[in-house]
Amino acid sequence: MSEYVLGVDLGTSAVKVSAMDRSGEIVAQQSFDYPLIQSRPEYSEQNPEDWISGTTVAIVRLILDDHIKPAEISGISFSGQMHGLVLLDENNQVLRPAILWNDTRTTKQRKEIEAKLGNKFIDITKNRPLEGFTLPKMLWVKENEPNIWSKAKTFLLPKDYVRYRMTGQLAMDYSDATGTVLLDVKNGQWSQEICNAFDIPISMCPPLMQSVDSAGHISDSYAIFSGLDTHTEVFGGAADNAAGAVGAGILSPNMVLSSIGTSGVVLKYEEDPNVDYHGVLQFEDHAIPASYYSMGVTLAAGYSLNWFKRTFAQEQSFDEMVASAGDSPVGANGLLYTPYIVGERAPYADADIRGSFTGVDGTHKKHDFVRAVMEGIIFSFRDIMDIYDQNHKEFDTVVAIGGGAKSPLWLQIQADIFNKKVVSLTNEQGPGMGAAMIAAVGLGWFKDFQECAEKFVHFGKSYVPNPENAEKYAQLHQIYSQVYEQTKSISQQLLAYRRAND
Repeated sequence: MSEYVLGVDLGTSAVKVSAMDRSGEIVAQQSFDYPLIQSRPEYSEQNPEDWISGTTVAIVRLILDDHIKPAEISGISFSGQMHGLVLLDENNQVLRPAILWNDTRTTKQRKEIEAKLGNKFIDITKNRPLEGFTLPKMLWVKENEPNIWSKAKTFLLPKDYVRYRMTGQLAMDYSDATGTVLLDVKNGQWSQEICNAFDIPISMCPPLMQSVDSAGHISDSYAIFSGLDTHTEVFGGAADNAAGAVGAGILSPNMVLSSIGTSGVVLKYEEDPNVDYHGVLQFEDHAIPASYYSMGVTLAAGYSLNWFKRTFAQEQSFDEMVASAGDSPVGANGLLYTPYIVGERAPYADADIRGSFTGVDGTHKKHDFVRAVMEGIIFSFRDIMDIYDQNHKEFDTVVAIGGGAKSPLWLQIQADIFNKKVVSLTNEQGPGMGAAMIAAVGLGWFKDFQECAEKFVHFGKSYVPNPENAEKYAQLHQIYSQVYEQTKSISQQLLAYRRAND
């Protein structure tokens, strides 16, 4: 009889469920979209019931359309959108729509956290209290919806709520718990000090578990609802970035992830819980027990290129536009682009900074601008990687995923700017792959993630730095690194003007 694991990738716009066999092959996939609720500017919410319905529909389709037999599904695990707040009452009923990671209504609460705890907060959580994290959302509900808050007995993150509905067990894995900024990372427990500071009952914090820990089996009620079998074991799962790192084979300190989606992520495997990036980089528990990862985010990575195409290159296909950058030399004929068009996260936590083209002259052509945008995104990644160099965190391999891994030209640009070997994946599946690997390791199919990766993760071509290009890019990055400080005040003044005149 065949045997499968299901990896449930619970994203912001859709859920994708992948069935994988013991050899690491994807035998079937199904997905289901669900809506965002954006009732006001800065608000972004979802109905948790939509996650349950969407996940269940995808599973039912695997069973009915792809003929995956319930008896053949041995395990399920999850990758989940991070930070989203799900509040439950004493009967574990949802009290309000979930407030998502990209909801930015909580600036007031962020400032309150910073004012009350300052650097002590970073010492405990290894992170700054950014608007997208869970604690500021809890404080917003506490302040603005006291009737809801008075009924709240437990909080969960999105994938934890789905797992609860499958098993009846409340829990949160460590990788997602770090992203709540309520976890004492060094001691591996909820922070009583932070809970006390903001009058949050620590009893609201769910039990903690490792990503590979068993959360039990499919409950009788969910088996009837979904068609799954109650023998199927359910495992903790991980935050999407942790699961994505597992699925990309980022399993040792010599490897760094370069991920270009709408935003961009540079992520590094970490072994030392005492490393201190002073909150400039996020620091999170990994899906791999007793290990961690650090990450920096460029808010407008792929979004920058999409914006450019939408605004200036509608007549070209995306692939044609990217390929045209090959007609421009290293450095785009002296043109620089900073990808700050929606603000920036790392290493500059600045919501008011705005992007720029610097060095424009009358000889520049559209392909120079395309190349400048591509190079600028990777220069912003290099800013994050420089923090690792400054902290003596050596690495020799960059695994590229997302949009930046689909173009040989862009892969070579990454190798030259990073001055590191860059590899792509031949079977890139992102966080869903990591979720399936968590289930496979949890079931004991493999002794650890390294052994699992040998079957599940397949690296493609390697791109090595061109020494001449790497030297040119090193010089250009020194110039690029000056643009933020020299445009910061101008951006603030222009934003103030725009707000006053809108």
